[in-house]
Amino acid sequence: MQAIVIDNLPDNQTIEAGPGRPLLLLAGPCVLESADLAWNIAREMKTICEKLGVSYVFKASFDKANRTSLSSFRGPGLKKGMRILGRIREEIGVPVVSDVHDVSQVEAAAEVLDIIQIPAFLCRQTDLLVAAAATGKVVNLKKGQFVSPWDMEYAVNKLREAGCKRLFLTERGASFGYNNLVVDMRAIPTMRGLGCPVIYDATHSVQLPGGAGGKSGGQREFIPALARAAIATGIDGLFMETHPSPDNALCDGPNSWPLDKMEMLLKQLLAVRKAVMEVVDEQ
Repeated sequence: MQAIVIDNLPDNQTIEAGPGRPLLLLAGPCVLESADLAWNIAREMKTICEKLGVSYVFKASFDKANRTSLSSFRGPGLKKGMRILGRIREEIGVPVVSDVHDVSQVEAAAEVLDIIQIPAFLCRQTDLLVAAAATGKVVNLKKGQFVSPWDMEYAVNKLREAGCKRLFLTERGASFGYNNLVVDMRAIPTMRGLGCPVIYDATHSVQLPGGAGGKSGGQREFIPALARAAIATGIDGLFMETHPSPDNALCDGPNSWPLDKMEMLLKQLLAVRKAVMEVVDEQ
């Protein structure tokens, strides 16, 4: 498996992610609640990641098109969202990633984003995959809660046949009965076997979809344990939603990790990664 190169970044940066490369972290609030909040989270996370030697990408959704309720907050929309993300990218100097939900959004999003993300619910949506591939951008394809890890081969092939050269796969749990998810760590080596670096979504994996009466709940207390397990299994990157006040977040607060605890958790995860890599090198 070759590393994925993310280039043409602010300040002439280049990020390499994959086997033997620094841990890649996609982190930020679930949704763009405000420009100031996004700015502050991006700045804090950049400082933490530079200190720890982690490759950082700011993530936030400009539109949450799959909210449980029609009245739920969705975000600022494409035009305003791209302005916010573009400002963060250029002024803070970090790459940015966000979801696209419809083919009509892809071209405008690609003008700003360094990584185009395909939401889990849409991982088999052929036209969306083809449009994302056509941009030439790095694509982060989330595995659907309803798809086996080995069946992601077909979605991967759609992207590759449409011209996508740089592709991540993200594990984010599988449906387990109603309003619950379970993480099968076998999915990580299985999807790496498709020739793609794998990212683990530590926060959506503890989501309780639609399980809080018209909105999704979550069990953030399990984030550290599952993240440590995924690191030990051999992930190439980590996806996390973080917020300075998760209980007051406008989206996915119950499964977001507090911003003031991010550095401590990352230190733990890097220690696990170092220990595992040392053991593998000895074998």
